[in-house]
Amino acid sequence: MIAKANGRYIRVSPRKVRQVIDLIRGKDVGSALGVLMNVKKSCSELVSKVLKSAISNAKQKGLSENQIYISKITADEGPSWQRFRAAAFGRATPVLKRTTHLKIELDLLTK
Repeated sequence: MIAKANGRYIRVSPRKVRQVIDLIRGKDVGSALGVLMNVKKSCSELVSKVLKSAISNAKQKGLSENQIYISKITADEGPSWQRFRAAAFGRATPVLKRTTHLKIELDLLTK
């Protein structure tokens, strides 16, 4: 692992984020950013924000974008916000607003 970045308490469910991160797992960062720009999911902007943070962390160590790739990316479940919604017959039903903890690790490309 050369560089890493964490995004915590992202207000999207982990299931939706996993659909996007499965597309970029194992790719070099240039092509991963290109894929994220063309994916029509709202969480792709949030994933690219964390990825750009990891890239800038790698640049602080003297590496360029064409030398690194995404070695590990995970979307874990964060705490859920609990809200209530009105239901029939005067009842209330719970609504879980889920959050995500996103973790990205970059490593050197071996050629």
